[in-house]
Amino acid sequence: MKKIAFTAALATTLLLTLNTSFATDMTVEGIVDKANHTAYYQGDDGKAKVTMTITDSQGRDRTRDFVILRKDDGVDDGAQKMYVYFRRPADVNKTAFLVWKQTGQADDRWLYLPALDLVKRIAASDERTSFVGSHFFYEDVSGRSPTEDTHELIEESDQFYVLKSTPKEPQDVEFSYYKNWIHKGTYIPVKTEFFDKAGTSYRTYEALKVETVQGHPTITQSKMTDQNLGGSTLMDYSKVEYDLGLPDEIFSERYLRTAPRQYLR
Repeated sequence: MKKIAFTAALATTLLLTLNTSFATDMTVEGIVDKANHTAYYQGDDGKAKVTMTITDSQGRDRTRDFVILRKDDGVDDGAQKMYVYFRRPADVNKTAFLVWKQTGQADDRWLYLPALDLVKRIAASDERTSFVGSHFFYEDVSGRSPTEDTHELIEESDQFYVLKSTPKEPQDVEFSYYKNWIHKGTYIPVKTEFFDKAGTSYRTYEALKVETVQGHPTITQSKMTDQNLGGSTLMDYSKVEYDLGLPDEIFSERYLRTAPRQYLR
């Protein structure tokens, strides 16, 4: 893997030099679509091993190790399937999370709890709740559809587009709006800041490391901080691969109980 020529420190410096006088050849919709593609749709499918470190408000750490499998199910960055399988620690071992992203309708999400041998359907109202005790939400992991929000370009620098996104159905979410800093060279969203009804920032996502994998700019370390709860969650990605030819059948409820181990190594 090759590191892309920008770091979190450089990104922070550039973020401080943004100005509001701008003109761009890209439409807002074009920027949003490219950023969504880069974050969730590179290659026809993909795999990554992830170590999640959850730090609570008292500075105590917990870790979770899991594998993410992803397969696109069509064209135009629409339908997609995602499978997440947990290995460690023991209390989450064999837990599995399955997502079917839909076009023009709500996503389907399931969680398998091995201790109860139970497959639990995750309701749309639960999408913005904690993902296995971390500061990430279920929706953060599988992605929020760009069509759920109204997007506005509010700032631009030589390196970044800054977008303000407002939900079309505000009663369905806890935030009032969010701002995205999108790197022009890669279209990686390097920072996302969520604001509450009072206009106060309360959750912040950051892409801390970006590397090139098989020609694709890829986030290899990210962090979510929750200013209300305190603490943060760090995600480190390793052994990232694209275009593996993953079979569609493994993204099914059957494989929540019987893990497709040959694809999880």
